[in-house]
Amino acid sequence: MLKNDLVLRAAKGEFVERTPVWVMRQAGRILPEYRAVRAQVKDFKALVKHPELVCEVTLQPVDILGVDAAIIFSDILVIPEAMGLNYEMVEAKGPLFPNTIKTEQDIDALRIDNMEEALDYVVQSIHLTKRALNDRVPLIGFAGAPWTIFAYMIEGKGSKTFSEPKKFLYTQPEWSQKLLQKITIATISYLKAQIKAGADMVQVFDSWAGILSYDLYKKFALPCIQQICDAITEVPVIVFAKDAHFMLGDFKNTSADVIGLDWTMDIQAARNLYGETKTLQGNADPCMLYADLPTIRKETTKMLQAFGSQRHIANLGHGVYPDISADHVKCLIETVQTYKW
Repeated sequence: MLKNDLVLRAAKGEFVERTPVWVMRQAGRILPEYRAVRAQVKDFKALVKHPELVCEVTLQPVDILGVDAAIIFSDILVIPEAMGLNYEMVEAKGPLFPNTIKTEQDIDALRIDNMEEALDYVVQSIHLTKRALNDRVPLIGFAGAPWTIFAYMIEGKGSKTFSEPKKFLYTQPEWSQKLLQKITIATISYLKAQIKAGADMVQVFDSWAGILSYDLYKKFALPCIQQICDAITEVPVIVFAKDAHFMLGDFKNTSADVIGLDWTMDIQAARNLYGETKTLQGNADPCMLYADLPTIRKETTKMLQAFGSQRHIANLGHGVYPDISADHVKCLIETVQTYKW
């Protein structure tokens, strides 16, 4: 039995004595201890595929920052690689796919029936981490949302506009649906493998949701989110769609347990929209953590008061930036954990 199950209780809408908190990208470059582990391997992908080291860096935020949940250290792009589309992680530039999806034949060549085997290194990382946590806090698994994975598989790298995948939606709608469905099936298999290995909750990251129009998102992306949420019944599911203000009303009708808000989203508007139907997660501006400690305490307290004491998981509105001081992140976490309602 978990010693600290606040995150899970909040996700399920159960009473919590205080607001739980974890931070996106908490196991990363803000911690010198992470950088020391990272120096032991040749590149980022080598670290992701090393279960013992993954376990070590996943536990670091629990041990050092005192967060109420661990999130397994991995990458959203392990899915396309497992499907047969390899990627490289270029230092200081981000992901690069030497080959991209261009034709229906490319889509047909993708594998989707081998996710647990192809991603066994993630499964083993979860097994190790779950044992090492010793029931202190929950372990969160995750995957990229199908639209975001689709965008990388066609664009081949990061982009401000992702014009290539958007063009694909407009010019090849049937191929687009075919590819999105393959990604969705692979993602469900992958998340179920994580849960089977010990993940207590999962988050779906739709990092590039905001570059689509409402109509495109509703036609192509939302059905994939709905399919994933409907398929994952074993543990709570968080949906985090960055910049997707226009979808908040539609997310209400999914079976997601938690809706993540980015820092630009209005807390009161979201609370009025969802009422008691969903737990909300977020949504401090990561840049707020560059401020001095009194300002961080003030802004964090303001966020807590806006969300209220129940059905809230405190977090940033996106991932913590690598040059932010770990002490500033710890200030946010301690402010949440010591706040008296």
